[in-house]
Amino acid sequence: MPTRIAINGFGRIGRHALKIAMEKPELEVVAINDLGSVEVMAHLLQYDTAYGRYHRHVTWDQTGIMVDGKRIEFLSIKEPAELPWKKLKVDVVLESTGRLTKDGAAKAHITAGAKRVIVSAPTKGGGVETYLIGVNTDKNSGDDIISNASCTTNCVAPVTQVILAEFGIQKAAMTTVHSYTAEQNLVDGP
Repeated sequence: MPTRIAINGFGRIGRHALKIAMEKPELEVVAINDLGSVEVMAHLLQYDTAYGRYHRHVTWDQTGIMVDGKRIEFLSIKEPAELPWKKLKVDVVLESTGRLTKDGAAKAHITAGAKRVIVSAPTKGGGVETYLIGVNTDKNSGDDIISNASCTTNCVAPVTQVILAEFGIQKAAMTTVHSYTAEQNLVDGP
C-alpha cells in the first residue's frame, strides 16, 4: 500500500514534490492545500518557466487536480489544524508553505490527523530535528515532525561532508545568491 501524501503549499517546492512523487509508485499524493485558486495551481503545475511543460496531462475542476487521470483533492483551508488529514488517511504532510517553521507550528498537521510532517524549510524551536538526505538521515529516530532544512543547506552539506571526511576542514565560507521570494518586494509594496 503506497504512503499517502498531502502537500500543504503548492508553490515551486510543493509542485516539484508532486512531480517527483508521481514517478514513485510507493507514494500517492491524495491532497493539495493552497490558498490560490485550483485553476492557477493546475496551470502552474503544467507550465513552468524554468523546467518547461510538464510531461503529464493536467486537468482540474473546482475540487481537484487530475494528473494523467489520477485525481488529487484540492483544498483551500488557511488553518492547518482544520485540514481533513484524518478523513483522507494522510500518512505524511509535506509542509511547504514556509509559514509553519517556528515553535513546532507544524504540529497542527498532526492535530489534524496526519501521522508525520516534513517541513521543507529550516525550523526554529519546537524540538524539530533537521535531516539532510545523504548526510544524517541515518540518525532519524522516527520523529513525527522533521525539517529538511533549506535549499542552500541541501546543496552545500553533502559536498561539505565529503570534503570533511576526505581532507578535513579548518575554515569555510560560502556565498549563496537567491532570487527574491514571494514575501519580498522588488519595489515599493505593502
